[in-house]
Amino acid sequence: MDSVISVKGMYTGYAGQPVVHDLSFDVNPGEVLCLLGPNGAGKTTTMLALAGELPLIEGEITFADVKSNAPLYKRARSGMSYVTEERSVFKAMSLRDNLRIGGVDAEEAVTLFPELGQRMSVRGGLLSGGEQQMLTLARALGRKPKLLLADELSLGLAPLVVDRLLQAVRKAADEQQTAVVMVEQHAHKALRYTDHAIVMRRGRVGLDLTGEDARKRIGDVEQAYLTSTGGDAAAGEAELAQHQGNSAG
Repeated sequence: MDSVISVKGMYTGYAGQPVVHDLSFDVNPGEVLCLLGPNGAGKTTTMLALAGELPLIEGEITFADVKSNAPLYKRARSGMSYVTEERSVFKAMSLRDNLRIGGVDAEEAVTLFPELGQRMSVRGGLLSGGEQQMLTLARALGRKPKLLLADELSLGLAPLVVDRLLQAVRKAADEQQTAVVMVEQHAHKALRYTDHAIVMRRGRVGLDLTGEDARKRIGDVEQAYLTSTGGDAAAGEAELAQHQGNSAG
């Protein structure tokens, strides 16, 4: 089976300094890969590189027919959807218009999240945090991507909402054969839906497990969160976010 995305010997970071070292993995159609690890381990840095928001220092990323240095918009045109930890909602627009601007039919969104059916006329800024994230994920999955990148879907949300989001991701993998790379802090929950888990420590692979093995070794996975990490990845991500904010302004 041909992989949807293949990463070989990837080094990436900030200002030419690597904070992710020698990362390699493949994700096949219908497979969910979860990146786990403590804050500062390099998970979001990895996602930014996969999305084309950070250049590679070394190694390669193979996705569709795009080059390793292709920007996000070219990857999106080739079937990649990227959900960041910041909810992508137009707060002044209704939920329905948020879907329309993303090219997603309202019925498609309601199929994924029936909870949104009665909220179509509500402005994005008045939706709860959980509803905003459902809207964000519905827009991403409604385009039926080949690859979904999802960074911290569960951030700040109630456990029941987290389950709904992860169930939708698993359903897209099973029914649409979407390949998924996701970052999650809720290891117990995420591993229920995962085929492959990589635990990162200080920008390197600490554990590389099948989903089944990761569920059996949850103690080892959680122990990785207790490993002290340097702040290089977290500092670099903050620097990039500030730069992007200044550029947007």
